[in-house]
Amino acid sequence: MINYNGKRFRPVADGAPEESRVAVYHQDGDLLWGEFLGGKARRGALTGTAGADGSLDFAYCMVLDDGDVVSGHCRSTPNVLSDGRIRLDEVWERFGAHASSGVSVIEEIPQAS
Repeated sequence: MINYNGKRFRPVADGAPEESRVAVYHQDGDLLWGEFLGGKARRGALTGTAGADGSLDFAYCMVLDDGDVVSGHCRSTPNVLSDGRIRLDEVWERFGAHASSGVSVIEEIPQAS
């Protein structure tokens, strides 16, 4: 099982990291939670579970820069990169007035040495 506790992630668009948004994950057993901010999100939170294979299943909620509140669900599949960092391929769905769905990629931010 992958332990996500304390790992930081950022989105990857067109193969390059998006420096402005950061998510920090926490884990206790199979329970996963985290917080994120940056990009268009003033603040966001997620809560869910981590599978034995490292897959993640969670709900999220965030407040955007314009004050809109967005919530949804995400399923993430991990891939371990050649340097040992984790890349998560995400399939997400937003609910309510902001209903949409899509795919995205986030990668673990390397630990500072």
